[in-house]
Amino acid sequence: MTATAARAYRPALRPGVLLSPPLLRGPRTVHLVRHPVTGDAFEVGIKEHFLMSRLDGTRNLDDLAPAYAEEFGRRLGEGHWNRLLGLLGTRGLLVGAPDPAPRPSAPERPNSLWRGTRPMVADADATTARLHRTLRPLLHPAVQLPLFAAVFLLLGVLTWRAGALLDGTAEVVRQPFALLGIALFLWASITLHELAHGIAAQHYGGHVTEIGLRWRFPAALLYCRVDNYLFLPGRRAKLIIAGAGAYLNMLLLLPFGVWWALLPVAAPERPPLSGLLVLGTIQALSNLVPLPPLDGYRMLGHALGADHLAPETRTYLALRRRGAEGAEALAGYSGRARRIYTAYALGSTALVLLAAAATLMFVLHLLG
Repeated sequence: MTATAARAYRPALRPGVLLSPPLLRGPRTVHLVRHPVTGDAFEVGIKEHFLMSRLDGTRNLDDLAPAYAEEFGRRLGEGHWNRLLGLLGTRGLLVGAPDPAPRPSAPERPNSLWRGTRPMVADADATTARLHRTLRPLLHPAVQLPLFAAVFLLLGVLTWRAGALLDGTAEVVRQPFALLGIALFLWASITLHELAHGIAAQHYGGHVTEIGLRWRFPAALLYCRVDNYLFLPGRRAKLIIAGAGAYLNMLLLLPFGVWWALLPVAAPERPPLSGLLVLGTIQALSNLVPLPPLDGYRMLGHALGADHLAPETRTYLALRRRGAEGAEALAGYSGRARRIYTAYALGSTALVLLAAAATLMFVLHLLG
């Protein structure tokens, strides 16, 4: 394409190209771009995103240059324009451009006792879509707002009666059959937890690609994968999808909380119900702790508009420890990035210490 033709060219992004909201990644603010056919994604800067979001087939370089200069305080050069067109054309993101050759996928590590991944649903998107169609009336705010209030009321009651609940839990530790029943309930709630993520994703336009089990000995966690998760508009949808599992876990405890509250103090059912409420609440709320790979970690990243929060924090702290050697790299971090990574480092350390202390006190109470 000649320089004159490139200047007059009015490109359009092909239908289905996804552009993510801004994401903080280390010193940079980036946007993700996803190909609608291959699913390949890559990063672009804020300037490239500014131009790409305006490529609708009606604007050329001369049309975009004034808006670009007003936004960034500098002229849009022909070299920058041509490089952008070359990038988009090579990646098959413009109308009329051929699809890029599929990249060879990295060989998967075979599963072993120590680590592995196994899908548990043959067609995760179809499964969650059917569930969403069935449960859609229950997702209306007229239903969800009272349930949300009931969950907070349950948490208040559990906090207020924490002493009696912990005593009942300590008693049920010596009842192996009751513990087995609680364990089976919690195992089932983990499966429903992942389905809740998928149903919430369907509700907000997400595409569920996989629901399965991931283990790293001795831990094993179920997971739900949504391939266009980061491209959903707005933060609210992402926060609801990430928190849906823990919310459902608390909803499942509501009838048991009512049952426990209505029983006489000496009723034999109270200790098993106490154990179920305490352990179930720990399971649900621990998922909201903002540490990887928990749901709370994703929620914090969405709330802050930051991606790869933990590894980027480690990188930032490593640069600070290098002193003068890392000063040049640190200069690229904005004030907001510095505050976020410093606060996350301090907060995550405090959370780990607090969780260790709480776990120790809980175990000692049960043993005592």
